[in-house]
Amino acid sequence: VIWPLTSGTLSLDTLNMCMDAKHHKTEPGPEGELYLQCSPWRDNACCTANTSVEAHEDNSYLYNFNWNHCGIMSPKCKKHFTQDACFYECSPNLGPWIQQVDQSWRKERIIDVPLCMEDCHDWWEDCKNDYTCKSNWHKGWDWSSGVNKCPEGSRCRIWTEVYPTPKSMCEQIWSSSYLYTTLPKSSGRCMQLWFTGPNPNRKVAEYYLNNAQQRQSFASTKLLLLAIAFLSLRMY
Repeated sequence: VIWPLTSGTLSLDTLNMCMDAKHHKTEPGPEGELYLQCSPWRDNACCTANTSVEAHEDNSYLYNFNWNHCGIMSPKCKKHFTQDACFYECSPNLGPWIQQVDQSWRKERIIDVPLCMEDCHDWWEDCKNDYTCKSNWHKGWDWSSGVNKCPEGSRCRIWTEVYPTPKSMCEQIWSSSYLYTTLPKSSGRCMQLWFTGPNPNRKVAEYYLNNAQQRQSFASTKLLLLAIAFLSLRMY
């Protein structure tokens, strides 16, 4: 009866933590020299200054990922992947969506982070004339050369053929790391890949964390009542 009330307890540390992944710090803290598009997180970051620089490079040592696998990626498209990398590497507010994984290069990942509508739409709009050969960029590449190449039998297709909508792109490209929403940035209910001034994403994470705790509390109470009812019947 007591177990459901204590298991899976969500700590407030979830609002300020770094995932256990390849380049993340063990805990967030100030990084005054974060580079360009990673600079919004300089006051409290899970990335180092070196990681922030590498996030802006083509074929950086971070993952040896080749953005130009179907020709040169346009600068306006590339800037969104740089912003995505900064968000992933630097954000200390992804706790509610972190899950454990059994992968050689990381022990945790994010699942279904609710992105603001503007971020998905602008990303898709700026990449719609680029080309790619895969819908899921997390797996299935040919890494025989040390960098990712299109797998045998695939062909480069225009972005809108691979991703017909902003939703399909945001949800498929990194194996459901992101969840498409119709929520605007002004809603305070979606995560922003870019911001100026104070980080708005902590309050968003707090909102989802509180909702998860309320659901857990309701489920635990329901299980407790069912257990009490069962024990009462056994006593008669």
